[in-house]
Amino acid sequence: MPLLTLVLAALIQGITEFLPVSSSGHLILLPALTGMDDQGQVIDVAVHVGTLFAVILYFWSDVRIALGGLFRLMRGKIDTKGAFLALCLILATIPVIIVGLILKLTGIDMMLRSVAVIGWTMIIFGIVLYWADQTGKTERTADQWSIKHAVTMGLWQAISLIPGTSRSGITITAARQLGYKREDGAKIAMLMSIPTIIAAGTLAGVEVAATANVQAAKDGAIAAILAFFAALLSLSLMMRLLKSVSFTPYVIYRVILGVVLLWIAYT
Repeated sequence: MPLLTLVLAALIQGITEFLPVSSSGHLILLPALTGMDDQGQVIDVAVHVGTLFAVILYFWSDVRIALGGLFRLMRGKIDTKGAFLALCLILATIPVIIVGLILKLTGIDMMLRSVAVIGWTMIIFGIVLYWADQTGKTERTADQWSIKHAVTMGLWQAISLIPGTSRSGITITAARQLGYKREDGAKIAMLMSIPTIIAAGTLAGVEVAATANVQAAKDGAIAAILAFFAALLSLSLMMRLLKSVSFTPYVIYRVILGVVLLWIAYT
């Protein structure tokens, strides 16, 4: 695969995965708007692996607590902060797995991969994010995450399977609507991304394992490394900016891009 395609796919995935602007939507647009060959599932899986390691590293203290709690949860005990966090993350991931399997088995997921769909979702869910960010209270912190809110945010997260919605964007929208502070809502959304990316990556990885070869493995390794560094930088910048900046700049970007995409799709 051409090096330029690898670099673009890795940078797009890395930069947009944790921003509320839809990484999957941008990856679909890469071949659709540039005329390049589709990067394929091997590269898609690789760049997701890269971003997975980035978010795990950035939130390692929380991930370590959740991992420790997972073993207690497996023994039927929910008596520690880690066990409760692990339970919430599992409950928040179940809806997106169920809906994702339904969409894949019915073939609806491929039907939704169009410029027009991405254009509409960019605009609609960008406006919804703006509404939630401007009207939501800022009284809750990440430590106050509850089972009820985990399930609620998990149901919102399932909507992100529509290309252009943005997984991080829709979960942050849910968090702001539930009254979480911007930085805390984003933190919860990022932690929710870990089991979701693992589930999606495992499913896609099983599909491509049989067709992968040495060259594909090398291309995937390059893409994963580039995506890792791009995601780590992007995530760090966003979390710092949220201490003083709202989500409005991302909303403006979404609306502008959405309008451009709809113009391309319908003309």
